[in-house]
Amino acid sequence: MNMLSHYPDRAELVAAMVDLAREELQHFSEVYRHMAARGLILGPDRKDPYVHRLAQEYRKGSEAYFLDRLLVAGILESRGCERFGLVAAALPAGALKDFYQAITRSEARHQGLFVELALHYFDRAAVETRLDELLDAEARIVADLPPRAALH
Repeated sequence: MNMLSHYPDRAELVAAMVDLAREELQHFSEVYRHMAARGLILGPDRKDPYVHRLAQEYRKGSEAYFLDRLLVAGILESRGCERFGLVAAALPAGALKDFYQAITRSEARHQGLFVELALHYFDRAAVETRLDELLDAEARIVADLPPRAALH
């Protein structure tokens, strides 16, 4: 919703973000149901140091900033896909495994969505160059952060 509200004049982005927000809220609802069924409650929202450090890579200038936001969102979705996939693979057959497999497939679509949007608004060479730079920055960030339990 944040991306949508910052770029209301970009019709393709707005349409994609409305659909994404709907899907993410459905996922949250499903997570909450699984938690409630186990007697768990939501914890407070905490800043994710990984996400915070990636956001520090955003460049100044409206177009550069927009491209960076799209590509970082794609990177985050990609890593979420990887993590959810690992959880799904480790679970025994059943409803929870099915849920994590579905979330993994969804995250895979989301990572592609953000790259596709970047390619819609920007030149392919610019997108690929900046994505490579951000992935290099991400590697440095991950190497510098202590391990912690997190899925997204």
